[in-house]
Order: sequence, then C-alpha cells, then structure tokens
Amino acid sequence: MDIFTPKYYNRFVCIASNCPDSCCKDWCVDVDEDAAAYYRSLSGPLGQRLQQVLQDTENGTIMTIENGRCPMWRQDGLCQIQAELGHDALCKVCRDFPRLRHDYGDFAELGLELSCPEAARLILSGEDWQWISQTTSKKVLPDYDTEVMNILRHSRETLLNFLDATTLPFPKILSVLLLYAHDVQEEIDGGAPAHFSLESYLSAATKLPKSNVLHPLQDFFLNLEILTPQWENRLRAPAIPPQWESRHKALLRYFLCRYWLQAVSDYDILCRAKFAVAACLLIGALDGDLIETSQLFSKEIENDPDNVDAILDGAYTNPALTDLNLLGLLAL
Repeated sequence: MDIFTPKYYNRFVCIASNCPDSCCKDWCVDVDEDAAAYYRSLSGPLGQRLQQVLQDTENGTIMTIENGRCPMWRQDGLCQIQAELGHDALCKVCRDFPRLRHDYGDFAELGLELSCPEAARLILSGEDWQWISQTTSKKVLPDYDTEVMNILRHSRETLLNFLDATTLPFPKILSVLLLYAHDVQEEIDGGAPAHFSLESYLSAATKLPKSNVLHPLQDFFLNLEILTPQWENRLRAPAIPPQWESRHKALLRYFLCRYWLQAVSDYDILCRAKFAVAACLLIGALDGDLIETSQLFSKEIENDPDNVDAILDGAYTNPALTDLNLLGLLAL
C-alpha cells in the first residue's frame, strides 16, 4: 500500500495555549465507541465529570459543549483528559485532528485540515507541499473504479504542475481550472480524453461578460449553517476587491489535493472544481488576514458535512455557482 504525504505534514505541532482559536470550542466532539466506553468506566472526579458531559445521540456519542467550549478544556488551554491520562486516552477525533486521511484501498493520502490555525499557517506558506511517498507491506486491492481514478490522478497532476509553473494572474488560473474541469468531466462521462488547452481556456474566458456583483455568493454562504458570529459578520460585511497573492495559489492547491480524487465516489469532478473556485473567490473577497479567513472558512464549511453537501449540490442549482457567474467574477 502506498501512502502519500505532503512534506509539511510532519512539521505540524499543536501550539496549545498559544493557538488564536481552538478545536476545543464551538464544536461538539464526536466520541468513538471505544473511548466512550473507557470514559464511562472511569472512577473519581474525572470519571464522574465525563459521565456528566457525554451524551448519546442517534449519530453516536458526543461530548457536549458548555459556554461554547469543551468541558475538558482547562483554563490554561490544555485538555484535562490528556493531562491526567495521557495522549492515547483522547478520543479518535481529538487524537487525529487536524490530520486527514483519504483511503482509497491500495493507496492513501494524508494531509492537514485548514480549520486549524497552525495547520493553515503551514498550508498557506506554500512551502514543502510536494508529495512524499512510502510503501507499506500491507497488500490491499483498489477500492475504486480504476479507469476513473486514473483520469482524476492524471488531471490533478496536470493542474498541480500548471499551478506550480504559471505566472498568470490568479483569477485566470481559476478560470482555467473550471474550464478544464468541464473537459475532465466529459472524459469521466465517456467522452473524449481531456486535453489541457491553456490557450483555448484563456480565449473562452475573455469572451464572457464580466461581473463585479459578489453579494449572491455571500448570500449563498449566509444561507448555510453558521457556527460562529465572526463568520456571519464577515459574510455580511461589504466585499473587498481581492488582493491576490502567492498564498492564494497555496489555498487552491490545498483544495485540489483534498477534494479532487474524491470524485471517484460519484464521478462528479465539476461540482468539486466549482467548490474550489467559489471558496477561493469568497475567501479573497472577505476582509481580514488570509490565514484567519481561510481557517474560519474551513471551520464553518469543511467541518460541516451538510454545508459541503449543500455547496456540491448547489453547483448545479444555485445561480451564484453557475459557470457564467463564477467566470464573470473571475473576468474582472
């Protein structure tokens, strides 16, 4: 089994009490069955406290939040469970976050979540993003349509190489991505092989009417589930002209690495391309520091499966996510 990891992955270290946000606030923590059983077996003050805050739901066990924070989160920014019982006693979500693993059977890809501020800093630095690989002795059969996966892996590599080499302005990069995704989707659907034609993509993009109306995109995100008032305030503030920079390329690279191959599950790459384009447009148009805005976007959107599904579905039904609207915004 081959395991692919970005170089920066092993540089991540939780900064604990120095974190400007925290994974120990705002979210209810999903507690896996083994951890829940262990916590409920504990005696003493910690065991009694855990038994008070664990709650069974139809989707599993959670640790409820109190006053917007995990009840195990101490005032010094450390976790009471980890402090008293050690790191291995944490539930799986808390042990793993912000580490990601996408397992495709005979290979897996690891990564970091943008919703962690320290992970976001590493991701958006644009450094050490290249894949490194290792092969384990574990032999596993592919768990996917090999023909479609080959298309997806080849097309993603094409885009990552293009992103690494191009000096085009970032809006043009996004336009090329979206138009190329149409060709890749056609190939997945049984059509002609996708041929990356930069000149034709740029020519097509210049012929579309321009738009400077970003509020439909903001309104779309305002109608999704909102976790924090900070996110709602940013969405309600007037959009600003994006000041594109090299870190936006790192942001797009993150979306490509995280989502592109997931299209093997439903054969739909176009909605994921629109997700990446809409996310970059929105983050660029919201006022504030790029790392902070990107981290907040991820916390609100990527960590809420219902919000992710709403965007993927909306790619075909919402006027804010039409090709014409997205490409029009990129034509500015």
